Amino acid sequence: MTMFERAARAIAFPIIILLTCIGGAVAAENNLTFQGIAIQGYDPVAYFTDNKAVPGNPEITASYDGATYQFASGGNKAAFESNPGKYAPQYGGYCAYGASQGYNASIEPEQFTIADGKLYLNYNADVRKRWNQDRGSYISKADAYWASQ
Repeated sequence: MTMFERAARAIAFPIIILLTCIGGAVAAENNLTFQGIAIQGYDPVAYFTDNKAVPGNPEITASYDGATYQFASGGNKAAFESNPGKYAPQYGGYCAYGASQGYNASIEPEQFTIADGKLYLNYNADVRKRWNQDRGSYISKADAYWASQ
């Protein structure tokens, strides 16, 4: 390793740690992009109406609980605005399984479940499969974790 590479690593490591801490502090309540966008820009209403992850349009947005949501259509935006609590993902948009284990984990927007009229997102397909095997227990644990935040 050259002297330049050692110096670059010595500088980069504290910066990465600082950005991770700042990012975590900013996004602790909701899982947001750096621009404040929820669900990585996917339309929360489409999960319910289309039963799939649909990218939202950055020009069709609404704010709720400190997050900006994007929608595929004006109709979806109107539905969200009439009852945002119905459509917003559980646990601030973090992985439902991760919340059940006591931490906030990122998600893949395509990995979701609608259960009892609520939207739950997961880290990936394997985690979603595991979460669905004992969903009721995991929801109870995740609810308790999220209430303590």
